[in-house]
Amino acid sequence: MTSADLVLPPTDQQTPTAALLQAPDAQALEMAIGDMHVLLEQHGYVVAVYPSGISPAHERRLYSVRSVLESDRIALVKVDLPPLGVAVLVRQLRQLSICDFSPGVVASAARLLTHYIHAGALLHSVTKFDRVPVDLRTHAKSWVPGSQFAVVAGPEPQLVRVGPKAEPPTGPEFGTHLMTAKGQSQSEWVKETLAPAWQVQSIHESALPSESPAWWGTGKLVEFAAYLPDISVLYQLVASVRRENCHWCGMELIGDRCGFCSSPLPAAENRMHSAGVLSHGALAPPQS
Repeated sequence: MTSADLVLPPTDQQTPTAALLQAPDAQALEMAIGDMHVLLEQHGYVVAVYPSGISPAHERRLYSVRSVLESDRIALVKVDLPPLGVAVLVRQLRQLSICDFSPGVVASAARLLTHYIHAGALLHSVTKFDRVPVDLRTHAKSWVPGSQFAVVAGPEPQLVRVGPKAEPPTGPEFGTHLMTAKGQSQSEWVKETLAPAWQVQSIHESALPSESPAWWGTGKLVEFAAYLPDISVLYQLVASVRRENCHWCGMELIGDRCGFCSSPLPAAENRMHSAGVLSHGALAPPQS
């Protein structure tokens, strides 16, 4: 992981922690190479997940370390989720890492699991927000004192103005837990309105990631992410997808792209073993 505040506490005693891959201004290249070498010696493979919003210099550092070590056992997985969503995804991958999946399956599972994380925020202004299309009318409303907006960045972008008669954004159709993180906002709308509307099973709190204000364009926010908490459900979801071997590097994978070398599967090989879709907390039945 590229930031310590994106490492959520483990869900149980079996869930491992994550190693920190520091930015160039925090660690010399030689030290970063040494740390990665130790990780490879200890664990055999490294799946490095990092958000799309990190600095170009930090991203180049990750590729430089992999290049210097000339290792095909390092997967660099770039994730286009808000910071709290990235933290939730990383913990899910940590949970899966102790299962009987190969490193290639764990790395490529990141793309699958992002479709089951409903990540968003309650914003008091959208004047500097550019992650989801915002029309001029909505921008104008954001100048009205007391205005609030509920934004969902994924899996489907949504933006609604919060009000007494306004419907909350559309949520997941399966059982989830909700992780929340408060910035400079005292609003309880996420807990009191969104959580019941999404029928979440439990609410958890976390510190706001340091990257969140820049990602959302304001520090006056409450970030949230609805996610699958149960390791057995995560396991079934990943196991339901057909596994292939990458034609380029030979690593096992699921989906349409290798998590280690990023090589896409030929079109004929890109197929699902089952529907791989959750509905009301259960997996869809296998297709015959």
